[in-house]
Amino acid sequence: MNQSNPDFTVTQFQRQDSLTGMSLGQLKPELYKQRSLDVEDNRSSRVGSCGCLHFILKYDCDLEQLIVKIHRAQDLPAKDFSGTSDPYVKIYLLPDRKTKHQTKVHRKTLNPVFDEVFLFPVAYADLPTRKLHFSVYDFDRFSRHDIIGQVVVDNFLDLVDFPSETKLCRDIQYDNVDLGDLMFSLCYLPTAGRLTITMIKARNLKAMDITGASDPYVKVSLMCDGRRLKKRKTSTKRNTLNPVYNEAIVFDVPPENIDQISLLIAVMDYDRVGHNEVIGVCRVGNDAEGLGREHWNEMLTYPRKPIAHWHPLIEVRIAQFWSHLTSVLSPKPSLNHLDVLWQTLNGPVHVPS
Repeated sequence: MNQSNPDFTVTQFQRQDSLTGMSLGQLKPELYKQRSLDVEDNRSSRVGSCGCLHFILKYDCDLEQLIVKIHRAQDLPAKDFSGTSDPYVKIYLLPDRKTKHQTKVHRKTLNPVFDEVFLFPVAYADLPTRKLHFSVYDFDRFSRHDIIGQVVVDNFLDLVDFPSETKLCRDIQYDNVDLGDLMFSLCYLPTAGRLTITMIKARNLKAMDITGASDPYVKVSLMCDGRRLKKRKTSTKRNTLNPVYNEAIVFDVPPENIDQISLLIAVMDYDRVGHNEVIGVCRVGNDAEGLGREHWNEMLTYPRKPIAHWHPLIEVRIAQFWSHLTSVLSPKPSLNHLDVLWQTLNGPVHVPS
């Protein structure tokens, strides 16, 4: 593997431009005659797939740049009433969100051809810690753009032929949309029957406003058998995707009831005019799943000690209540339980300025 002599470089792109009259973002169609076999043949059967994205990756070791060529998207879902979409793609090399690239918007198509090239300065040794994040959006002139789905590449050095030219076709997944992470601590005092949740900060939240930012606050609901017993909320942080709160929320929970309750935590985007929107949620409790249960059990194991963890946010969709929040509800939840849960997340909320 000769990393010092990549198959193509930025200079070669520019030379091709001068010879063929193509813009920097255009590619040769013959590069795409061979399609990736690992996902192409059965992508329609993948759960949560919203089409696929064709792209090429290359690392230029001389310039220390990751070169990303977005060719096209295929079989996108229709987001408009006309049965089409107006798609475009945003690209980040995470964890850095300051450097963002974006394709042009293609009107009224479910199979856009982008043919655009983007460059990310990054040392080769840093690639194992970076993730290439594609977000496919549907442009809306009058409201917040709808996200179609995302593609994440996080194993550059495991890709066949990388750092040489590597052609890929990946499913666009809606369920894996990155909504950000929330850090909070849990502390329980059994003698006082006091449960304290300290909201510390959030990072990389999903932008909910057309300005590319959000006005996030955190809403915490004390739940029991699918019913909300109490709720509290933090202050609102304006125009940020990385808010810092350091605010404590306290609930009175007797020791004999601690195993029956859970916390439903929702990061919300405050809207001065319309409805406040849910950015994402997480849940902790004895009957939660994964990290939510582990964090809760650690709190009970070490009483009177604040235990802090990062929690990834998940999306709330009515059709996915069973998979994401099934342990909040009874095995066969009633409509009343669903109403309570929906109101818990999306009910009218008055947030102080």
